[in-house]
Amino acid sequence: MDGILQPTHLFFILLIVLIIFGPGKLPELGRGLGKGIREFKGALKDATEEPKDAGNKS
Repeated sequence: MDGILQPTHLFFILLIVLIIFGPGKLPELGRGLGKGIREFKGALKDATEEPKDAGNKS
């Protein structure tokens, strides 16, 4: 057991998600997940840039 998620685990998780949501719902779920990740990264980037800008204004 090298890691928590091995390829076999990921395969079974994907299979369960496919069974629960069906193949038609997967693209919508992927878009939602991608949008959430982009928003999180944008907020994280904004949070790290604010202190730098505040220091330059003083």
